[in-house]
Amino acid sequence: MRYLFAAAVCFGVLFPAVATTARQPNIVLIISDDQSWTDFGFMGHKVIKTPNLDRLAAESVVFPRGYVPTSLCRPSLASMVSGLYPHQHKITGNDPPRGTDRREMLRHIKRVPSLPRLLAKKGYLSHQSGKWWEGHYELGGFTHGMTTTGRHGGPGLKIGRKGLKPIFDFIDAAGEKPFFIWYAPFLPHTPHNPPARLLSKYKAEGKSIHVARYQAMCEWFDETCGELLGYLDKKKLSDDTLVVFVTDNGWIQKEKTRGSDSKSKRSPFEGGTRTPVMLRWPGKLKPASHNTLVSSIDLAPTILAAAGLEAAPAMQGINLLDVCAAGGKSSRDKIFGEIFEHDVVGIDNPVPGLLYRWCISGQWKLILPHRGSPVISRQRQSRYRDPIWDKPQLFNLGADPHEKNDLAAAEAGRVKALGSDIESWWKVEKP
Repeated sequence: MRYLFAAAVCFGVLFPAVATTARQPNIVLIISDDQSWTDFGFMGHKVIKTPNLDRLAAESVVFPRGYVPTSLCRPSLASMVSGLYPHQHKITGNDPPRGTDRREMLRHIKRVPSLPRLLAKKGYLSHQSGKWWEGHYELGGFTHGMTTTGRHGGPGLKIGRKGLKPIFDFIDAAGEKPFFIWYAPFLPHTPHNPPARLLSKYKAEGKSIHVARYQAMCEWFDETCGELLGYLDKKKLSDDTLVVFVTDNGWIQKEKTRGSDSKSKRSPFEGGTRTPVMLRWPGKLKPASHNTLVSSIDLAPTILAAAGLEAAPAMQGINLLDVCAAGGKSSRDKIFGEIFEHDVVGIDNPVPGLLYRWCISGQWKLILPHRGSPVISRQRQSRYRDPIWDKPQLFNLGADPHEKNDLAAAEAGRVKALGSDIESWWKVEKP
């Protein structure tokens, strides 16, 4: 498919007119990269300072019990842009099978119902910056962007760490046309190299330098969010803009070394999958906080609804604007997720790389391993060395939000019931 703006890396071009019946809201999607659900001021962290996101939370409908279906960046981001589970869009890992050209994985982003492609039907311009694994930004339907090549996002990874001028230029050039901004900076993701002025705030005698660096990175990310939100204010666009916030996956910093705890990124646990979700739309959404279970697959249907578009038939998420209007009540009582190997095992078949499926119903969470007693692949033995939990685990998140007490043995009936729900959601053959 040809895009009229394929060569519009210079933002001074004129945009062709597209007839619309009414002014659609601008949409800004802010995506934190590798940050735990606990690590924000508005989520109760006592050390990390996030004043800009705290302000956003005060002006938003906040869903503290938000989740991503998978806790690895590439498949998680693909779910956000498509509204599909990883087993639907088939982008289940960061890298292709060893020896396979990574361009082989790009065919999936071309066929999914991506947000930029759908929003273009309403005359939206769209800008990609930051994390983007799917090759050139045009493959996802963006009219403008920064990533043209690279594993994580190539040139797009400069956003935030090197300022926000590309986004500001895009906003200025958009004029009266509605726009969609994908702001997914490489923050607070490693390398944890915060500015000295921020690191000095978190260093303390007896405190792990690794923790201090990570915490300073969280504040650095918050500062960039403040710059972006401030620019909307400066241009008098805030009242006409739906701002959506989410993280791609969690991160629990190790105390003594670099890297994350095994029960965070890439795991099925809360430290990997849970994220606050926020929606700010002045005059349309009244600030509130709801403990409703929501998922990042809900973002695409919500954004499309705000723009006056229907969700694509394959999307299984719900419109969170309806949940907001109902005071937090939702017709859905369960959410689901799936965890895969870091490297894709089958480019067109998600099942060989599947490690876990999980379900949350109310306060109860079941983690169901796919492989039972799995045979650890050579890849895992030689490269990743991640632990594999090979038995079902059940947690009461209301009493045990950090999943310290596995109740599966004592709640066999509940394990069976939730396991049946998982099979009804996505049935896969046992190995």
